[in-house]
Amino acid sequence: MRKLTGCVLALGLFAGVSPAMTAAAQPSDIPEHFQPANASFDYVKREAMIPMRDGVKLHTVIVVPKGAKNAPILLTRTPYGANTETSHAQSPHMRAILPVGDDYAVEAGYIRVYQDVRGKYGSEGAYINERPLRGPLNTGPIDHATDAFDTIDWLVKNTPESNGKVGMIGVSYDGMMVLMALADPHPALKAAVPINPVANTWKNDDDFHGGAFRLVGYDYYYTQDTERAEGTDLWRPGYDDYDTFLAAGSAGDFMQRYGVSQLGYPRRMADHPAYDAFWHAQALDEILAARPLKTPTLYVSSLWDQEDIYGALATYLATKPKDTTGEMDYLVLGPWSHGGALRDGSELGEIKFDGDTGYKFRHDILLPWLNQRLKDGAPKADTPPVLAYETGVDKWRAYNAWPPTAPAAPTPTPLYLEAGFRLGFEKPRTSAALFPGQPGFDDYISDPAKPVPYRLRPIRPTYAEGSTWREWLVDDQRLFSDRTDVLTYQTEPLTQPVEIAGAPVANLYASTTGTDVDFVVKLIDVYPDEEPANSKLGGYQLAVSMDILRGRYRKSFEKPEPIPPGRIEPYRFVLPTAHHVFRPGHRIMVQIQSSWFPLYDRNPQTYVSNIFFAKPADYRKSTERIYRTAGEASYVELPLVTAPAQAPAR
Repeated sequence: MRKLTGCVLALGLFAGVSPAMTAAAQPSDIPEHFQPANASFDYVKREAMIPMRDGVKLHTVIVVPKGAKNAPILLTRTPYGANTETSHAQSPHMRAILPVGDDYAVEAGYIRVYQDVRGKYGSEGAYINERPLRGPLNTGPIDHATDAFDTIDWLVKNTPESNGKVGMIGVSYDGMMVLMALADPHPALKAAVPINPVANTWKNDDDFHGGAFRLVGYDYYYTQDTERAEGTDLWRPGYDDYDTFLAAGSAGDFMQRYGVSQLGYPRRMADHPAYDAFWHAQALDEILAARPLKTPTLYVSSLWDQEDIYGALATYLATKPKDTTGEMDYLVLGPWSHGGALRDGSELGEIKFDGDTGYKFRHDILLPWLNQRLKDGAPKADTPPVLAYETGVDKWRAYNAWPPTAPAAPTPTPLYLEAGFRLGFEKPRTSAALFPGQPGFDDYISDPAKPVPYRLRPIRPTYAEGSTWREWLVDDQRLFSDRTDVLTYQTEPLTQPVEIAGAPVANLYASTTGTDVDFVVKLIDVYPDEEPANSKLGGYQLAVSMDILRGRYRKSFEKPEPIPPGRIEPYRFVLPTAHHVFRPGHRIMVQIQSSWFPLYDRNPQTYVSNIFFAKPADYRKSTERIYRTAGEASYVELPLVTAPAQAPAR
């Protein structure tokens, strides 16, 4: 009875609740117009939907230093999220909400603008990955050049705190947006800084190197192209990417198994394995070389860029001949990985540098260069035409051109493969001179079922937790020097420094028992057995420059052809530029192999029309011979600044 009475009383109480207290009439806890208490902030953040000429609006975040007047604008156009780039912290300080690499711009009072490219994050329109400029592949009225033009036009008219001058800066894809803006620049674009830009994705940026396809790029396209914002990571059935890609088969098989074949850009790459008209029509180094120079540009390249090691330097070299005044094209070569100019540049993996080279670049080189062109009344910057960090001795060097001209002009000098797995600067007279009875070649068996890994296993996916993807170009190469399918040649310890400045060139005379083959050539600095300052570097094999060539492209990137089995053929290909000193006591090493997996897809070593779609039966062992006789002398051509007075002592 007591329980029943209590229930009746409770019902009576609820029945007597005033209508004003009902849930329907209660006010929301969320104010209709919330005003942040940001009076103490040192910046003002605005968001705008900027209209393009075709009516599409692009989401743009504008961060203005509080109280700014006649300030320059620094613009980045990105597919990675404008809100993300301007929300690194919940803070009243502009320096905290922007990326670390924006420190110089904040301290100098720049207006910082980030914009979502068309079709990504908050921007309207369709997203086309690496949308080509208007031309054979894009017959419409818009491209990234027109979007940049329209954006800059709106910004200078609608940002009252600005002085009407705009600079553009960006890394990687964002750097490609800078290059595209240069194709048809707005008059208010007074300075451009493409850092490690994608300029030619077939010619050694991102997706292809020497015709070999970079498998690990599928991770990028999966996260980038499956969602309007950032997509999920490409799933894996196991821990080691070596196993994952080997089990999948060809690149085409991997696309099909993991859903990548649904994505437009990977499909287009598979349809165009050679450097055909499709790639020429969007090669920014070639396109910009044919356009007039209108905007001063500071090209920034990284000596150990694991992604886009080609674009900045290639575009600089392609456009520099048009710079008749010497005031348009500048170049910086830094000791960084991809994007390292905008991070702490004190070290890369086990390799330490002379202080924070990234900070020095931003504050001592980049900022004065930008100020001269963007700030009213700024002094002329003391920027050399080329500033290059010399690895090995850790010094910045100023040059008038790249490669350097006299008195530091490099001399192309062959470093020959010799019998007994030696290297020397004298052309071999005969293979039997030192080792009678030995053949004039060295050989190995290349087995696609057991490809040479490109780094120590297990190999983690690019974006996996704990991934050291940024460091693989400085990995210790002795992990591979004792494999039977890797040929390793080296000098005796050097008695004097050997300095190089420019691009080494691999020159191999080789034969194969197959009808196609890849060759990987690595130029390596071998540290002394003992390194007291850092014991981990004792005997370290530091890659200075290395790359790959797919044999079918030995004569032409546009027209592949099979290799006649057993015939000795020349294979000549340019390695990435280097600026390095091999110090006394160190050795110079060259490694040669025929796979670099799963960085690049496996060559089946049987000629097929399109390796993307090779079948399991196409993958066959073959024997590769590298020749080192007087008539077929294989060598690596070094751009020597300080040529040795004598061959390294034996």
